[in-house]
Amino acid sequence: MSPKITVEKLNLWYGDFQALLDVNLEIREKAITALIGSSGCGKSTLLRCLDRMNDRIEDVRIEGSVRIDGEDIYRMKKADLPRLRKKVGMVFQRPNPFPLSVYKNVAFGPKVHHMAGGAEIDEIVERSLRAVHLWDELKDRLNESALGLSLEQKQRLCIARLVAVKSEVLLMDEPCSALDPVATLRIEELMRRLKSDFTIVIVTHNMQQAARVSEETGFMLLGELLEFGRTTDIFTAPRDKRTEDYITGRFG
Repeated sequence: MSPKITVEKLNLWYGDFQALLDVNLEIREKAITALIGSSGCGKSTLLRCLDRMNDRIEDVRIEGSVRIDGEDIYRMKKADLPRLRKKVGMVFQRPNPFPLSVYKNVAFGPKVHHMAGGAEIDEIVERSLRAVHLWDELKDRLNESALGLSLEQKQRLCIARLVAVKSEVLLMDEPCSALDPVATLRIEELMRRLKSDFTIVIVTHNMQQAARVSEETGFMLLGELLEFGRTTDIFTAPRDKRTEDYITGRFG
């Protein structure tokens, strides 16, 4: 089976500083891939390359290719970027619901993309909230502000927004860093359930989290993807001494 995402010879500069060095990576469809490494190693930069979010940063230069379903997203015209952002959604460290009701948060995307209207929107909202196990908790609070939810509920709501527009790839940048351990485990369980329908790429500083949820893991160091493979292999039999040193806590 062809990979969902293929990264080839990807290099990125912030001005004169090179943040990514010749990154090559294949990400499987409907699986969870984790990117680990110490702060500043380039893992979040790489994640943002997968939906061209780095385009928004001044003085960024990118070389190489990122293909999703065979299409090189860096050859897309600007007019096609909304289609890319619909297909590839981002979940951030701190949940960022809109200052709207729970209902309007989920309905926003389908309306903007002219996916549905009327009663169909109601169905999409319910289906999306059920997908992230929020429907039973919030079905009587749909008209309340999403800003009043708990942090975990806000993060689930942000994921529901991506479910609503039928995103195929979920990029998660430290999605549990603001959550307590119990909420973290709930989000991890949600990720495991969602992977049957979505390709998930997660950046995490929590190596235990990477080991718990992912099938494949990449270790980054100083802008290089130093090692990539099955998560069990990375954590039990790394090929590179620097990977072993990081995993065993000798640095990072």
